[in-house]
Amino acid sequence: MIHVENLWKRFGDKAVLKGLNLHIPRGETSIVIGRSGCGKSVLLKLVTGLMQPDGGEIRIDGEPISNVKDLNRIRRKIGMLFQSAALFDSMTVEENVGFMLSQHTNLSKREIEGIVAEKLHLVDLDGVQKLRPAELSGGMRKRVGLARAIAFNPEVILYDEPTTGLDPITGSEINRLIRNLHAKLKVTSVVVTHDMDSAFSVGTRMAMIHAGQVIASGSLDEIRMIDNAILQQFISE
Repeated sequence: MIHVENLWKRFGDKAVLKGLNLHIPRGETSIVIGRSGCGKSVLLKLVTGLMQPDGGEIRIDGEPISNVKDLNRIRRKIGMLFQSAALFDSMTVEENVGFMLSQHTNLSKREIEGIVAEKLHLVDLDGVQKLRPAELSGGMRKRVGLARAIAFNPEVILYDEPTTGLDPITGSEINRLIRNLHAKLKVTSVVVTHDMDSAFSVGTRMAMIHAGQVIASGSLDEIRMIDNAILQQFISE
């Protein structure tokens, strides 16, 4: 579903990604792990087109995104849950979840309200449409961000540190939601995390980024067996 080939990204004189190669199979939940600052979140922003690479190519469903004239058409295939949920504080939950629908479709207000209610139900948040982000717990804000991510019925969902900042019980609830949405929506999922409990709870595949490159990838069973000291230290911490 997603092919990343020889990807480079620099910030000033520092190269964060150095010829990175990664294959995300369709229908899998692929976990991307690595130390803080290794470029995991940068990779997600490159995949969504929020950043542009300095070299290399990203193809989504076979289409190179760097050559696409209508990037929004490709972006509609992708939903993203940001680490902070990235909600608009001045908007209600309903307005947040329906924001892209109101901006990029000709749907009526009633139709958007129906979609918003449906997506909130999928993340176990019925009846919160009129609340504002400040009235929500951290876990609820994550769920609202997830409802917004699936508003366009994406083929791919990207998760940037979905359990960061949450207590263990709330983190487990988010993991359950990720598994449930993957099963119900039949999507390809990519989860960036350093939470190994979460990684092995929701993932079917895993890849590790180190020194700007993918140093190991495979199924969860294969990852456990790879003879790489950096990888094994990371997943056993």
